[in-house]
Amino acid sequence: MSATDATAGSEVKAKHSLATRIAARTGGGVLRVFLILAALFWLMPTVGLLLSSLRDSGDIAASGWWTVFTAPAQITTENYSRLLENEAITDSLFSTVMITVPATVLVVVIGALAGYAFAWMEFPGRDWWFMVVVGLLVVPVQVALVPVSELFGVIGIFETTIGVVLFHVAFGLPFAIFLLRNFFAEIPRELLEAARLDGAGEVRLFTRVVMPLGGPAIASLGIFQFLWVWNDMLVALIFADSDSAPITVALQRQVRQFGNNIDVLAPGAFVSMIIPLAVFFAFQRQFVSGVMAGAVK
Repeated sequence: MSATDATAGSEVKAKHSLATRIAARTGGGVLRVFLILAALFWLMPTVGLLLSSLRDSGDIAASGWWTVFTAPAQITTENYSRLLENEAITDSLFSTVMITVPATVLVVVIGALAGYAFAWMEFPGRDWWFMVVVGLLVVPVQVALVPVSELFGVIGIFETTIGVVLFHVAFGLPFAIFLLRNFFAEIPRELLEAARLDGAGEVRLFTRVVMPLGGPAIASLGIFQFLWVWNDMLVALIFADSDSAPITVALQRQVRQFGNNIDVLAPGAFVSMIIPLAVFFAFQRQFVSGVMAGAVK
């Protein structure tokens, strides 16, 4: 090959590489712009609710929340002061925590124990029992409302916090067991056998080997369960009384009783939404790790 051909070939490669770099940079820039716009579009309702919660009822009735950018004097914190003085809302926030935290912890703990048993322990009918758990995944909540209400009434826990927690635990466990069993089953058998050779029993094996390896999946399950219970209103409407009603039911009752008190409803709705968002962003790394691990496996 002559020197001229070699020079021409190198120029063509240089042009192709330059074109490739330009296309990559351009495509990356377009993708970044698209992702930024998607994020802003997703956050717009949250921002609108936040700004509405910082305006009084007269301004809310007169104009939209976006007018804050041209008239920042509308912003006030009096709505949150009224919210803290509203005993129905503050008590419902405490009730929401008392329902959500136990329901989440119990589902994670029991689901992890059962998932480990179905994955690595031998007992009669293990596969058949697991098929029953999988079958329970398709049972809708609405089907169980009437019979469970009658059962809770007989044993005396209807319209109590314990009844709401037990209902959420019962319907959260099938998914928890299914998810964690499949995740635990992917742990290398050699690792567990090596721990058993070192003298580890089932309890030590579960706490020292399986739980640390299953951290991402457990965190993902905890986030799912927390968000589901915190945002639930159907179960709470039926199984909770006025003294144990969560924030979702309290806000619904405020709308029914005082349809024009937007200055209380807006900050209450924002508080009920910002807490699960904060939990999600606090554990987003573990959540992504769990989702990616499940996708790869």
